[in-house]
Amino acid sequence: MFVRVCIDNDAFHDCTLVKVDSANRHGILLEMVQVLTDLDLVISKSYVSSDGGWLMDVFHVTDHLGNKVTDETLILYIQQALTDTRRRGEIPKELQTCLTRDVKPCHVSTEHTALETTGRDRPGLMSEISAALYELRCHVTAAVAWTHNARVACIIHIEDGLMRGPIMASKKLAQVHEKLESVVEAHHESGERWSVRLTAPAVGRTHTERRLHQLMYADRDYKQCQGCDGSCRQWNGCTNTHVTIEACREKGYLVVNIRCRDRTKLLFDTVCALTDMQYVVFHAAISSKGTMADQEYFIRRQDGCSSNTQSEREKLAQCLIAAIERRESHGLRLDICTQNKMGLLSDVTRVFRENGLSITRVEIGTQGERATGTFHVTDASGHEADLRTVELVRQEIGGSVLRVYRSPNGTSRASSSSISRNSSGEVEERAKFSLGNLLWSQLERFSENFGFIKS
Repeated sequence: MFVRVCIDNDAFHDCTLVKVDSANRHGILLEMVQVLTDLDLVISKSYVSSDGGWLMDVFHVTDHLGNKVTDETLILYIQQALTDTRRRGEIPKELQTCLTRDVKPCHVSTEHTALETTGRDRPGLMSEISAALYELRCHVTAAVAWTHNARVACIIHIEDGLMRGPIMASKKLAQVHEKLESVVEAHHESGERWSVRLTAPAVGRTHTERRLHQLMYADRDYKQCQGCDGSCRQWNGCTNTHVTIEACREKGYLVVNIRCRDRTKLLFDTVCALTDMQYVVFHAAISSKGTMADQEYFIRRQDGCSSNTQSEREKLAQCLIAAIERRESHGLRLDICTQNKMGLLSDVTRVFRENGLSITRVEIGTQGERATGTFHVTDASGHEADLRTVELVRQEIGGSVLRVYRSPNGTSRASSSSISRNSSGEVEERAKFSLGNLLWSQLERFSENFGFIKS
């Protein structure tokens, strides 16, 4: 498949321009966004347009510190990953040092057995699962878990704790599956939905965070989602999530406008939802300023059918809101960095459970002898964790092992309550970003500079 990539550091003084011209197919936009976000790059603006069988994408990116992308090794990897699908997935080890000092769970693991669990969330669940795995002599190499609307989805990569390799024996896999089913169903109510699935190492395994979105979507966590009712006049300083969907009958599009708080990987999450719901993005404009982000999509269903019923629009809006909310971290963030050993996740989560802390989000990974990651915790009722309790937990686990995350101003805080403000103390605001005002001029500039090929 033809793909041409241009990385430009001269067009703008404050960001790197990544321009991609490629043959179009379903899901390719998500793959491109995935490549950039997996590298911890921040996408501040993006313009997308497809013309027949061709797709043009423009991304304004910086690193997580707001700097341009100048590392030659990283630039080369971006070009290769965007043009060759075989290079996408786990990031090469030689790039780890220029991306981040932390070890994170690999986004696509082809070396470990994957455990996927969805169901009703409850305090202590992660502790029970990890304890069961330790009892079965399974070593956790990575774990990611999200909670949303009282539901939980987690993906845990495991290996044989004695042989230090993937679990391939069908008898051992059946034993692990049976044990975990008994754990997650221990406190279930009649009719409660649960799912436990084990998959062997395989090439082509779905990206971990996309898989989490798919699991929660299948678990119908979006059912209770509701954005702002519009009484705030939508763009007038409200920081809640707004989703509006209108029909463009002349072109057969649905026009989706989203406004919400800006954060990392926001574009990835919304494009995930659209792609997995079988919608095709024909045009899009994404922009962020201050604390807020605006996204505008012109979409159609992949099968060509129009989704003009009220119920379909409501479901689409709910699913987009859910995709935005799932990654929002509620609770106090605790960072862990320690020696990698079997039973580590079980030990840490047991201390949390015994001290009345409930885990709302987990991201932990291992590399060699090192294990790092983050936990977000609340009290058992879902309220903000008491810092005295957290300090007792730190002392038991080890003060140098577990640290309370400190924001840039030096204060500990719950992640969900962080709102950037301007010098007057007010939430920064911006006018509505319109596709009609900016997209076409940007695409014309792209076509002139990049040599857009028409079909």
